[in-house]
Amino acid sequence: MPHPVMFDEDDPYLVLLRRVALAFPDAEEQVAHGRPGFRAGKYFAWYGGSTKGSAGTRVRYDRALLVLPDESDRAALAEDPRCFAPAYLAPSGWIGLDLAAGGATAPDDVDWQEVAELLDASYRQVAGARRVAALDERGGPAG
Repeated sequence: MPHPVMFDEDDPYLVLLRRVALAFPDAEEQVAHGRPGFRAGKYFAWYGGSTKGSAGTRVRYDRALLVLPDESDRAALAEDPRCFAPAYLAPSGWIGLDLAAGGATAPDDVDWQEVAELLDASYRQVAGARRVAALDERGGPAG
């Protein structure tokens, strides 16, 4: 039985996130577990997620970015009120950033530079040496 789709194809946050995430070398989008994920060999980001818990305590974040941050940034992100521990991925070091939190009432309110930096760090951890070298050679995802 296929997993239900848990996102809107025309979600304006997702449209802008795609623009950033798909700019990385060999990045592609693939829907799995009902949500769009971005991969370059392995997944480096997901759009949308939830916290783990019973049905009454689980919190769903439909406009969130899930990334694998640098170890040096993980503690600060964990303290950020916009961030959460995503179900199933948190034990492996992943962090969720609620893009619609902190007064962000529209996609234009999101700090897309921060999003690009989080995606860059996550990409570098999973993409492999050849892809990271290609990223560095062109000066970043938008280079």
